[in-house]
Amino acid sequence: MLSLWGAIAVRLVHLQLSKHQKFSTHAVAQQTFEERIPARLGDIVDRHGHLLATSSACLSLYVDPSRLVNPEEFAEKVAGVLNLDPAQLTSRIEEQRTRQFLWVRRRLADEQADAILKLDLPSHGWGLREELRRVYPHAELAAHLLGWRNIDGLPQAGLEKSLNDLLQGEDGRRTLVRDARGYVIDVLEEVTQPPRHGTTVVLTLNAEIQRASEKQLDLLIDEWRPHSASAVVLDPMTGDVLAMASRPTFDPAQPSSAPEAWTNPLVASAFEPGSTVKPCIAAWAIDQGFIAPEDSFACNGTYQMGTRTLHDHRSLGRLDVTGIITHSSNIGMAQIGERLGNDQLFSAVRAFGLGRKTGIELPGEAAGFVRPSERWDDYSTGSVPMGQELSLTPLQIIAAHAALANGGRLVSPHLVLRFEDDHALPPDVLSTRILSESTARWMTTGPLVEVVRRGTARRAAIDGVAVFGKTGTAQKYDAEIRAYSNERYVSSCICGAPAEAPRVLVLVTVDEVTTTTEPSGGKVAAPAAANILKAALNSIESTPSSQRLLKIATEELGTPR
Repeated sequence: MLSLWGAIAVRLVHLQLSKHQKFSTHAVAQQTFEERIPARLGDIVDRHGHLLATSSACLSLYVDPSRLVNPEEFAEKVAGVLNLDPAQLTSRIEEQRTRQFLWVRRRLADEQADAILKLDLPSHGWGLREELRRVYPHAELAAHLLGWRNIDGLPQAGLEKSLNDLLQGEDGRRTLVRDARGYVIDVLEEVTQPPRHGTTVVLTLNAEIQRASEKQLDLLIDEWRPHSASAVVLDPMTGDVLAMASRPTFDPAQPSSAPEAWTNPLVASAFEPGSTVKPCIAAWAIDQGFIAPEDSFACNGTYQMGTRTLHDHRSLGRLDVTGIITHSSNIGMAQIGERLGNDQLFSAVRAFGLGRKTGIELPGEAAGFVRPSERWDDYSTGSVPMGQELSLTPLQIIAAHAALANGGRLVSPHLVLRFEDDHALPPDVLSTRILSESTARWMTTGPLVEVVRRGTARRAAIDGVAVFGKTGTAQKYDAEIRAYSNERYVSSCICGAPAEAPRVLVLVTVDEVTTTTEPSGGKVAAPAAANILKAALNSIESTPSSQRLLKIATEELGTPR
């Protein structure tokens, strides 16, 4: 007996001295567990503080298959509330019997959660867990900009994706103590790490202008039945994007209902711009001294350019630069191209940022396409000034016209105004002078005003306002016939006001209308552009938005991003 008790004593001493830490750690592991405290996603608001995306708490239903006594009875009761098939739910639970956690339905509506709590369900084996749900208060408004998140809160598109590092914050942790039955009995506050919630992002967007733009696109879609249509509104002085809308669209809370509408053509789709490029090329030729505003060119309906014969819609006689832009003469622009030559044409294209990403804070931006200068030929000399042989995004086109409207500075378009976080650096706004102020002002207040008064953009006019603008009707290249199509067009109109001190610039692009055989930009896009411009002018604040600080990047500091 003494030997037996002696052996037990030795064993106890051995366990206490050499195995204490091991068993203590094992006991603590059985009694405690770590739980993630999710950080709240940062809000996205417009420039006036209107909520565009936020997060709200909701409940999700789960079960512990290993502890649920009667899965069939449980499934029968909850299936009616959640509109589920009870047999399928029972099968799911039975198949996961060895697991301790299984989602039944996530992010319940408030009435569903209330109904679940009122059911006579077993006391254990199931529960409701609080989660955060991403909410878009205005449904489809600015859907292409905001993007969306999946059921797990992971960003899939738009600003939700590109700004996720700021929006998601950092999850916290807390340690819980449970008893032998698994019930929580204590929280170890001394080891709790609180979450750092996401940063609120303030956009340059004006929700009122955004809503007006989307309304006009809906009306345009109803009238012309195009494949797609888009509109962007820009403050040319600062590069602030005031609105950006596309059709077709989707609800970011239920994006799977319209996957065909996910693409944002304003940044992801490129096309040959046609006549909207003409003012930029003409302004460059004047500013570089290759032509003067008063120079005249013969625009008599046809023009032989090497082996190529160019045509205008009719004989226009001799035209100065204002006349060429006003009547959108291809022949006149080809002659300006001859004065410039391909090297200078290429310099003009690059200076205006054409064929290069703008750097806007959206994923998936396309660069467009401009062939290397060494691959330009005699055709390019006539085609590029007319807006052919270039593939550009609408955002690049409006950024180029903003340089004309703001006095010759190429300003990077952007969507982020500021971050409401002391640790988040404000976004840079880059600006590079590419034209003299006198040339840019002359183009805006002269030829582009005449285009609206008596040229192709007459339907963009607004009573009592000096509107400037330009239309484009670009044939789409048909790869099957290896030629430009006579049936497929991209119609566009860009306009701004007031001409003396531009505050707003609007671009509307319409891809392949189906209800008319004359899809000109002046007919299809100009009325919508004018209505959006009028709404924007009525909405903008009296205090000039140009008070916003700009980081000016001179030519010596490099080209804009």
